[in-house]
Amino acid sequence: MEAIKIDTPSREAIIDITDEVRKIVKVSGIKDGICFIHVPHTTAGVTINENADPDVKEDILRGLNEIIPQIRFKHIEGNSDAHIKSVLVGTSINLMIENGDIQLGTWQGLYFCEFDGPRHRKVYVKIV
Repeated sequence: MEAIKIDTPSREAIIDITDEVRKIVKVSGIKDGICFIHVPHTTAGVTINENADPDVKEDILRGLNEIIPQIRFKHIEGNSDAHIKSVLVGTSINLMIENGDIQLGTWQGLYFCEFDGPRHRKVYVKIV
């Protein structure tokens, strides 16, 4: 298992990790298999989405903030909105590996989603 380390720049951010995951797959030498990606944090997530237009990342965050505003919740830390966003986005993705590369669509990229930063984060990647 490999870990991608990320220092997030702000409370909320969507960070492209596609190239880092591709490097891990290439170094593994696995030509055909599965790439498991997991975020071990309760206020962050991982997703696949468009990587052609950078405005999509901002729109995703704005949309999530409209759905789950930062209101007063019972959770004493004041970050329940981040926990809910993590639940909605999810913390794991499985990707097929074919010919030594992860299989994504033409416009797709892999994104780490921060909802309670800035923080030091990890994304675990396991290749089988």
